[in-house]
Amino acid sequence: MNSAPLSGLYAPSLSLLTDLYQVTMAYGYWQQGMQDREAVFHLYFRRPPFDGGYAVTAGLAYAVDFLENLRFSEDDLTYLGSLKSAKGGAMFAPEFLNYLRDLKFTCDVDAIAEGTVVFANEPLIRVQGPLLQAQLVETALLTLVNFQTLIATKASRIREAAGSDTVLEFGLRRAQGFDGGLSASRAAYLGGVDATSNVLAGQRFSIPVKGTHAHSWVMAFDDEVEAFTAYAKAFPDDSVFLVDTYDTLEGVRQAIKVAREMRANGHELGGIRLDSGDLAYLSREARALLNEAGFENVRIVASNDLEENLITSLKQQGARIDTWGIGTQLVTAFDQPALGGVYKMAALRKPDDSGWDYTIKLSEQLAKTSIPGILQVRRYESEKGQPRADMLYNVAEPLPEQFTIIDPLDATRRRAVRPDATYRELLEPIFRRGQLVHQLPTLQESRAHAQREVQSLDPSIRRFLNPHTYPVGLEETLNTFRTNLILEKRPLRPA
Repeated sequence: MNSAPLSGLYAPSLSLLTDLYQVTMAYGYWQQGMQDREAVFHLYFRRPPFDGGYAVTAGLAYAVDFLENLRFSEDDLTYLGSLKSAKGGAMFAPEFLNYLRDLKFTCDVDAIAEGTVVFANEPLIRVQGPLLQAQLVETALLTLVNFQTLIATKASRIREAAGSDTVLEFGLRRAQGFDGGLSASRAAYLGGVDATSNVLAGQRFSIPVKGTHAHSWVMAFDDEVEAFTAYAKAFPDDSVFLVDTYDTLEGVRQAIKVAREMRANGHELGGIRLDSGDLAYLSREARALLNEAGFENVRIVASNDLEENLITSLKQQGARIDTWGIGTQLVTAFDQPALGGVYKMAALRKPDDSGWDYTIKLSEQLAKTSIPGILQVRRYESEKGQPRADMLYNVAEPLPEQFTIIDPLDATRRRAVRPDATYRELLEPIFRRGQLVHQLPTLQESRAHAQREVQSLDPSIRRFLNPHTYPVGLEETLNTFRTNLILEKRPLRPA
């Protein structure tokens, strides 16, 4: 057992951040002499989270950091060498461990920029390179991208519900562990929240940090006035009082008493926080009390298991809330705690190096049947930059002069694309032969990009209930090839 689980979490080598079967497959490829055959894998999800119409991609910066530092330390190799087979012998031959000792990442990686709006079946990351390497990084890429994309998407939905109101992320204490909290704070900020209570996230990612005080602060004093006065003395220009420790509206009245004293001394109360009860009713009553006392500028902060649907409902009820503190529901993605992203092989270089064998994963469900090829995502846009449709195509095959986009789940849903239509290619070069060739934007730049991206979507796609399905399809020749490959690979069953 690690006696220092926190300080030891971010080890110099994270090559063992993987599932065992990735290492056993790597061993098998090495034994078969297949380790250097060129392969192509795509990381994508099959449906947007939260029954929504889109996702906001996140986690690429973590993935880049992981790939840049991919190497097996002596401790890693010692551990792998200690693993035993079912009969008690070494699971991995010493020669294979020596191979891993000298392993350097040499793949090409293309990816969609963090903060970009993405849809089902679109590759967020494409890895092309030696089969063993491309296989070995699957688990790490999925865990780094899946979770942050999920949280960034949740944050963007909360931002949509809150409108121009301030949104604070308060979720560290309810997150799934230390790194779950840190990753969630980063992704939530990228997705649109304004600040976090997570001080470590503030330090590491330059996210603004905000906070109020706990009920224990009030309970540590004889009464609320004494507690609020003491807090105002410590933070005369940054005080937000939590008013629901005993009785919410009485707490508001006590906050007003202290606010008057603060004003007399040249300071202003920043806000009050409601953390329980009927937030619509209590916020209206609190606003009335504050306004009547001349404190129209004191903000009302609300928390208590808030999420986008509850925020929408509270606004419809006329709640007078200026700032939303979001914790558990955001950092755990409470209503859908996993994205369901997958990483599938789509092409394998022929043994004689004469071209590609395109690969496909079949399923009884068409939605789970993968898309073969070396895929790029082309986004067609209006003259105003609004996304109109996305086309997946194979960069290794020639394109026709005119395009028809075909829904991979329903071939009768087709869209013709004008030859002069404006478009942009979403997958950008990140690594070439293992060398980083892309200047990653700052988190703040990715956050701004995410907000532009989401706002560019038609409101029908952004809505929470029964969103319109954004058109994503395959270029016609790719769709035909995929259909033929399905027929070729699927056995003809007797009647």
